[in-house]
Amino acid sequence: MSTEIKVPVLPESVSDATIATWHKKPGDAVKRDENLVDLETDKVVLEVPSPVDGVLKEIRFETGATVNSEQVIAVVEAGAAAAAPAVAETKADKAIDAKNIAATTNEAQPVMPKSASPQPAPGASAPAPAAANSQLPPGARFAADTSGVNASDVAGTGRRGAVTKEDIVNYAKAGGVGTAQGARPEERVPMTRMRARIAERLMQSKNSIAMLTSFNEVNLGKVMEMRKELQDDFVKANGIKLGFMSFFAKAAANALQRHPAVNASVDGNDVIYHGYADISIAVSTDKGLVTPVLRNVERMSFADIEKGIADYAKKARDGKLGLDDLQGGTFTITNGGTFGSLMSTPIVNPPQSAILGMHAIKERAIVENGQVIAAPMMYIALSYDHRIIDGKDAVLFLVDIKNQLENPHRMLLGM
Repeated sequence: MSTEIKVPVLPESVSDATIATWHKKPGDAVKRDENLVDLETDKVVLEVPSPVDGVLKEIRFETGATVNSEQVIAVVEAGAAAAAPAVAETKADKAIDAKNIAATTNEAQPVMPKSASPQPAPGASAPAPAAANSQLPPGARFAADTSGVNASDVAGTGRRGAVTKEDIVNYAKAGGVGTAQGARPEERVPMTRMRARIAERLMQSKNSIAMLTSFNEVNLGKVMEMRKELQDDFVKANGIKLGFMSFFAKAAANALQRHPAVNASVDGNDVIYHGYADISIAVSTDKGLVTPVLRNVERMSFADIEKGIADYAKKARDGKLGLDDLQGGTFTITNGGTFGSLMSTPIVNPPQSAILGMHAIKERAIVENGQVIAAPMMYIALSYDHRIIDGKDAVLFLVDIKNQLENPHRMLLGM
């Protein structure tokens, strides 16, 4: 019996999807719940599993095609068996195949398996890395070419073992090869759908709101002392480490209750004030920045926040974030400090009205009680929509955040 494979029902905010990667080809055996294809939307990559055991009979759209909600994209013959392969795969072939499943890049192609690669004649030099590198996704290929790395020598850490740009860079830094001398490579590649959407949203933000940024600095000495004192007990009780983000998320949730304009959004000529704190946490992925949402942070414990962040980070790395995970936030926190940023101006994520930027913690000299001391300091930034948030409210919100973090025992009591 033939079973149609359809595009999942897409939410109203997502009009269509792009075929990113087929993981099976016609004639391949498939198992129930096995992923057949990745669909890339403006926000996430969706996996489409087979509903039955059988054989993939037909693929109706190739990689790169645009498809709509509930459109038939393939057909599986239920209960059928695939023909036996003519030649059994070697272990080397399987290892190479694992590297080549780059689900989020529609231009990814398989690296030549070692068993199928032409072997040099005795006394001849080994083949140049260009052949293997040419099969990589664009970003990784460019990094490999500029640093002279042979992709077949690199262990992939990307999704399902794909070799990423970071793998190439780290391999070169570790002394795997020397940088190619005199090379001036260039490569023109189209933006991924997600990257194009990010660019569109950023320009929309810059052009449609009156954005302004205020800055302050926070002494994180007491937070660091509390983490050091309670870390072991926290891990034993909750099975997860106590990080900095939970302090900032909780401080933001408390401050949003006291400064409702910062938690508002604009809808036409109306301002919507939210009585809850659904905080979007910016997470960096190979394809760009995503902002999964922690719901009702004002009600969450520190452990709940840490577990929620860890879960989203894993799902983002594995490409498992769903559309529901990314929709409905009322406020955003982004942490450029994880990459070493000392100070930056974050861009508001419409229709939200504000975003909090965290930065690197640096020990600096400050004056406390008339004495010059060294303290772990962080610059924080609040970018906001000046149409509905006055400068006074933005500054008071940042001061509220600062006071909570510099007095974490009060923050734990919601003060």
